[in-house]
Amino acid sequence: MTIRLLLVDDHAVVRSGLRMLLASESDMEIVGEAGSGSEAVAAAGSARPDVILMDIGLPDMSGIEAARIIKSKYADIAIVALTIHEDEEYFFKMLEAGASGYVPKRVSPDELITAIRAAANGEVYLYPSLAKLLVRDYLSQEREAETHATLDNLTEREHEVILKLAEGTSNDQIAQELVISPKTVERHRENIMRKLNLHSRAELVRYAIRKGIIKA
Repeated sequence: MTIRLLLVDDHAVVRSGLRMLLASESDMEIVGEAGSGSEAVAAAGSARPDVILMDIGLPDMSGIEAARIIKSKYADIAIVALTIHEDEEYFFKMLEAGASGYVPKRVSPDELITAIRAAANGEVYLYPSLAKLLVRDYLSQEREAETHATLDNLTEREHEVILKLAEGTSNDQIAQELVISPKTVERHRENIMRKLNLHSRAELVRYAIRKGIIKA
């Protein structure tokens, strides 16, 4: 299988270097070049490449916007971002636009070729340092989802009780403030500890601080 490539970069010298590098690969063919986002969109339709190497900083529209348009029209075309930008904002926006790969321009030729082949095979290739951002973001979202799911298990009254318990309010004081009996407070406390898998007031306080229910 020959991988048909479209090179998108606003610097002709960069495109020339890429062409020299990739043309020497027996399984790759350069079918077009573009120096702007609009040119990239047009070339994607006329050349119908398998993979587009897309710079992000383009003169008329960003590579992110160009990628979004191309993927909406030609879902089968894989896009690999090849860019100087290594910060989270560009990284996540490019992935959201549909990119199958994201590599910085400082990568070795072998890594770039690996990324292209992966994208052509329907896989995703992320440069290791950037892949860590994705893992970190995923874990952060998992922790946030876990927090919301756990707290959502509490009733409105239990939310009121856990706040007061975490602040150190006694059962009798809580009963007076919420106008309920001490036995009812104790029952709420037992339910809260069971639902949150906590075993002591100290654990409850640490949990409340960690989840932002109260400030340390």
